[in-house]
Amino acid sequence: MAGGHSHGTLPVTAAGQHKNKLRWALALTTGFMAVEVIGALWTGSLALLADAAHMLTDAGGLALALIAIRFAEKPATPQRTYGYVRAEVLSAMANAVVLLVLSIYILYEAYQRFLNPPDILGGPMLVVAVAGLVVNLVSMRLLSSASSESLNVKGAYFEVLSDMLGSLGVIVAALFVMLTGWKLADPIIGAGIGLFIVPRTWILLKQAVHILLEGTPPEVDMALLEKTLLDIKGVRAVHDLHVWTLTSGLDAMTCHLVVDDMTEARQILVAANEAMDEKFGLTHTTIQIEDQALRNAEHPNRF
Repeated sequence: MAGGHSHGTLPVTAAGQHKNKLRWALALTTGFMAVEVIGALWTGSLALLADAAHMLTDAGGLALALIAIRFAEKPATPQRTYGYVRAEVLSAMANAVVLLVLSIYILYEAYQRFLNPPDILGGPMLVVAVAGLVVNLVSMRLLSSASSESLNVKGAYFEVLSDMLGSLGVIVAALFVMLTGWKLADPIIGAGIGLFIVPRTWILLKQAVHILLEGTPPEVDMALLEKTLLDIKGVRAVHDLHVWTLTSGLDAMTCHLVVDDMTEARQILVAANEAMDEKFGLTHTTIQIEDQALRNAEHPNRF
């Protein structure tokens, strides 16, 4: 039998490549959260105070993402051979749970305000909300490209997105109150924000759980991957084939290839690794080469 690995040390994770953007987003969110608290105390606006609490949740999510990246950068140990890369997935899952809880709170608060619309000082609230919208748009711009590469960053991006919608909702509510005096605009818009957040957060939660359960990456066609291996000259059979995600941007694959001629094992191993890299983007692979004759002798009923 022969085996091969196409990996050495684990590469930098997708989220780790964008940690400076996360730091900037955290600084902007934390700074403006303090401004919103002051604005809420000044105007007596419950909407602004709720949005400040929302930003506090965002700041916590961003901080959690950065902490997870720090853990992921720690080297592997004999006790944790993959290091701490899964910390990023756990962080994304925690963010999703927090967002779901926050969404439920928004819907509950919208219901309460619908029953008892609070007094709102439209002018000052509008000024603070517009400033908050600008801050959130800047943070979203920082995180947008990275959010497609990492679940961890995607979780942070959704935190900022949900707060941007909160600021937008406060602006619309303030305009309605200023122009029409219609206070019910606030709970109606709040409910809309909550309903918008829920499905996107649910998708994030499902993706995190899928990775923790070591499911196949959605972009990998297992049938095509197996066929690609079988099409390599000299390969008789493929078994114990597994593909899973360690963390966003880092997939792994293991398999056994049964061959007729063990003298061609090295060439087959090289061809298999090249095919996995070129066609599926899999570079963290462990491939075991097995002798067909020896396998038949050990397991006469399998082939």
